[in-house]
Amino acid sequence: MIRSIAILSIASACLAGCTTMAPSYTRPDAPVSAAWPTGPAYRNSGADKSPDTRVADIPWREFFVDKQLGALIELALKNNRDLKVATLNIERSRAQFQIQRSDLFPKVDANAAASYQRIPETLSSTGKAMTVEQYGVGLGISSYEVDLFGRVRSLKDQALEQYLATEQAGRTVQISLVSQVAATWLALAADRERLQLAQETLANQQESYKLIRSRFEAGVSSALALNQAQTTVDGARVDIARYTTLAAQNENALVLVVGSPVPSELLPLSLSEKLTSLKEISPGLPSDVLLSRPDIVQAEGVLKGANANIGAARAAFFPRITLVTSLGFGADDLAALFKPGSLAWKIAPQITLPIFDGGSNKANLKVAETDRAIAVAQYEKAIQTAFREVADALAQRGTIDDQLAAQQSLTGATSESYRLSQARYEKGVDSYLQVLDSQRSLYGAQQNLIGVRLARLANLVTLYKVLGGGSE
Repeated sequence: MIRSIAILSIASACLAGCTTMAPSYTRPDAPVSAAWPTGPAYRNSGADKSPDTRVADIPWREFFVDKQLGALIELALKNNRDLKVATLNIERSRAQFQIQRSDLFPKVDANAAASYQRIPETLSSTGKAMTVEQYGVGLGISSYEVDLFGRVRSLKDQALEQYLATEQAGRTVQISLVSQVAATWLALAADRERLQLAQETLANQQESYKLIRSRFEAGVSSALALNQAQTTVDGARVDIARYTTLAAQNENALVLVVGSPVPSELLPLSLSEKLTSLKEISPGLPSDVLLSRPDIVQAEGVLKGANANIGAARAAFFPRITLVTSLGFGADDLAALFKPGSLAWKIAPQITLPIFDGGSNKANLKVAETDRAIAVAQYEKAIQTAFREVADALAQRGTIDDQLAAQQSLTGATSESYRLSQARYEKGVDSYLQVLDSQRSLYGAQQNLIGVRLARLANLVTLYKVLGGGSE
């Protein structure tokens, strides 16, 4: 009999892994073009070049070569709370998968019991009160489902896909964190450089104001010129206050994303052109880029999990076999518990056949099928969103160098115009209004040049992110 119970348990476990009723999974076709967009905006984007190495395969430590930024990213990966939550979610999903997987195997429990009962003389067969003692020890399988139709295995597959999707979500959080730290660090660098420019402009305008005031007091310059000089001084003071606020707010944002106080030596003073090791980024084919992005892999994992749920819903229409077994020893005397003749065993298979459930099984199947349709739409939307993100970054990449060159030329020409207008004013050829207009144009061009340089560097960060870069 012991051999029969063991064989039955092993056979049940084997049957549990035979099949599922989940539909065969087929990856939906990507609802995007097979190539990146083309046109004037993408002329210099590198979209038509085949990369030697996929961007997603370049670790962030090799991409971001600035030592300050690298140390800051390291700090964020240790302390950022969103990344900690994502890591804990992965551990939770792994544990849930292990719980669901354990249902595939019989759970064997050991038990020992003793009972004492006094039977009154009015109920005793001997007419005398008596005490009955019972002792028992044994092993048993309690309520094990023989998974003939794959219901338990389908639930296990769904839990596995959920765990894998959560793991990919963790990678997505890390990629976003790396790019967020870099983008915030660059924004802080730009605002500090703008603040420095405003402070230098204020110092120059204060010197000009002093000169014009002395000329006014000597009767050489007009009150209009004096007031115009005052406006440039006040305008620079306004910008100093504004950029001081923006720099402080960006520093606060950096502290939040890093998750801890940021050492002052890791904060930038101005924009650095040596941010990354790559100046040219070739994305490769959309099919290679998009299907390897962790957020796309996560969406596909959710889809596979929904597909597995259909198998569990289908299996609910079929009989469910539950097995309860026990094997042990029993006696009315503790000393006789393991003597010959005390062997006890029990086998209690149970078959449950759904006959009438008010349509709940059919509704559950409909829910599972609808969940899969929703997952398909979400997967396709994730691909479309990723395609748009890459295309937008490539469009900016294709034109940003031309914009930077034009802005540098504009700043140089405006600087020369300001120098000439200043010289003409000092010789009495032009009024101070010409100097004021030239100075304002130069200051605006210089500020815009900082903005274009920031946009160029931020575009490199964005491209690295949307192409799946940012992993270890």
